[in-house]
Amino acid sequence: MVTITWRVTKRQGLAAAAAFLAALGLGVWGRAALSQLRGEQAQPAAQTQQVWKEPGGTNQERLQFLEGFGWQVAQEPEEIVEIQIPQELDAVYGDYNQLQQAQGCDLEKYAGERCKRYSYQVTNYPGQAENVRANLLVAGGKIIGGDICSLELDGFMHGFRKPEETSGDVRTNL
Repeated sequence: MVTITWRVTKRQGLAAAAAFLAALGLGVWGRAALSQLRGEQAQPAAQTQQVWKEPGGTNQERLQFLEGFGWQVAQEPEEIVEIQIPQELDAVYGDYNQLQQAQGCDLEKYAGERCKRYSYQVTNYPGQAENVRANLLVAGGKIIGGDICSLELDGFMHGFRKPEETSGDVRTNL
């Protein structure tokens, strides 16, 4: 029997977390760039939903919010994490905020504040039966942002709107 152990210092853990966030930011940026190359248009401002005005203080309000976009999710969150939005948005948060702005949110309004991220398992994502999460950022009882993402290595991340299905290919829109 072979046993392998690792000893991870706090510095190594922080470096791994920073690398993960950088990769996440690059994925969001790359997805936006790819959409522009394909000629996909962002949704007009009139069609975006003003997410930061939506109540999200209770589980029922969060579930209703997601159902409003057509998502079916587990009745209880998989994870609840308290996070602090940085005072100054770095490259990763800047890219993520672009995703938020495309759906009518703006995390810059909440810079330096604490919020909670509620992650729900999505059960009806087109073409993917598992490992999809709906993340809701909630501050002061209001939904201030979030995303739909895949937990897979080659996953995706997009806004709350359901992707369009075209010829068996799932195309994500913000």
